[in-house]
Amino acid sequence: MLLIRPVLDVAKSLPLLIGTLVLGHGNDWQWIGLVATAVTVFVGISHCLTSRYRVTATQVEWHTGLLLRKQRAVPRDRIRTVDVMSEPKHRLFSLAAVRIGTGRHSHGKGPGKDELVLDAVTGAEAQRLRTLLLHRKPVEAAGVETGPPERLVAAVDKRWLRYAPFTLSGIAVVGATVGTLYHFVHELHLDPVRYGPLRELAQQYTAAPTWLVVLTAAVGLLVVVSVLSVGGYVLSFWNFRLTREDGGTLHIRRGLVTTRSVSIEEERLRGVEVKEPLPLRMVGGAKCVAVAAGLREGKGADKGGGLLLPPAPLGRVHEVAADVLGEDVATVPLVRHPRRALTRRLTRAVTGVLLFAAALFLLAWIDFLPAWPWQAALVLLPLAVLVGWDRYRTLGHALAGRYLVTRSGSLARTTVAVRRDKLTGIVVHRSFFQRRAGLITIVTPIAAGKGHYHVVDVDESDGLVLADHTVPGLLSPFLVAEAES
Repeated sequence: MLLIRPVLDVAKSLPLLIGTLVLGHGNDWQWIGLVATAVTVFVGISHCLTSRYRVTATQVEWHTGLLLRKQRAVPRDRIRTVDVMSEPKHRLFSLAAVRIGTGRHSHGKGPGKDELVLDAVTGAEAQRLRTLLLHRKPVEAAGVETGPPERLVAAVDKRWLRYAPFTLSGIAVVGATVGTLYHFVHELHLDPVRYGPLRELAQQYTAAPTWLVVLTAAVGLLVVVSVLSVGGYVLSFWNFRLTREDGGTLHIRRGLVTTRSVSIEEERLRGVEVKEPLPLRMVGGAKCVAVAAGLREGKGADKGGGLLLPPAPLGRVHEVAADVLGEDVATVPLVRHPRRALTRRLTRAVTGVLLFAAALFLLAWIDFLPAWPWQAALVLLPLAVLVGWDRYRTLGHALAGRYLVTRSGSLARTTVAVRRDKLTGIVVHRSFFQRRAGLITIVTPIAAGKGHYHVVDVDESDGLVLADHTVPGLLSPFLVAEAES
């Protein structure tokens, strides 16, 4: 890290260096950037030289700093996650970063108050710490570098690359790239179509028919998005392996350039979530995410560390979910919701399109827009009806062994199975329109995943019975009081 840290600090200080050298050329201002960069590099080097940690019988301690001392301690009995990540800067010297956390969520970019980061230790030391801390081994066993035996649950298949273009991750990359380039070109007051090959290309497109231009642009965008999506899939999920260790721990490894290792104690597992976004569902794909206490909630489950299987065939996803939970709950028959729920979905979908068209009509009426936008918006009505019907067709719930299973969504269909004995309560929700339709929504709070899951728009009497059976005895006093009144 004494070789890596100064290079990274200088790279972060490049904007300041360039600004002071260009703007301060010939005066004393140019020294400000040099001094600031030197201080940054010195602080980084002192951090590497003074960082120390130790594992005692009760806690993990870490301290660092030369001028400003920092100390942090995490009790061992509160440790819930030990994530091992190895970025290219680490892999260059066979190092890794170990994140030790207690499971409390961190909303910032840096580590949370209860998270301790050891950056960087050797790869063997990282695995030793994971085994030592997660499996509650005594400190005397610190010399053991290998974990308990493992059984393979799932591994990535090269044929699954065909699902990558349907994850839409490439669209986000293209959008961010185009936005950055546009902002850069706009700030420099440049017009790219006036120069070189872009000018000739613009002239050819100007002379071509409109339909050909649109078709060519769509095909080009599709190719670019597909290539980027496949590249992102390879970088994120290559070498993916889900294993089960003796002692009740799920171990997830993945990554090509940046590798990551996440461990989930099965006693913290509260269920699984099968996600089927519409593009992925159209080709028979899905992905599986763990609902577990203690996992950090980042920008999505992938970054939160709970991904049990990347985009893969739906049948394989169901097999992994059954293996992880010990029960086949993802394929159980679900109870359909009443037709009144269909009416609510159709009404909401159609109303949204009509309100959008009405807003465009008002803008056209005051001559702010032409008339065709609001007319074109009405074309979306059949699509809205189709989405509303699909949302209703997706709705369903069931009690399967120890689990409550609920499914909802159309553009992003989700099937969730959560442990009934781990729920922290039951919430019965009824809006004004639900009361008129005789429907309720059952909310199941749980200290894991999103924190709560919904059984949406179920019949009032059936929903109360479902809630009472989900957590037996919890709702009974309220039901008795309602009957007596």
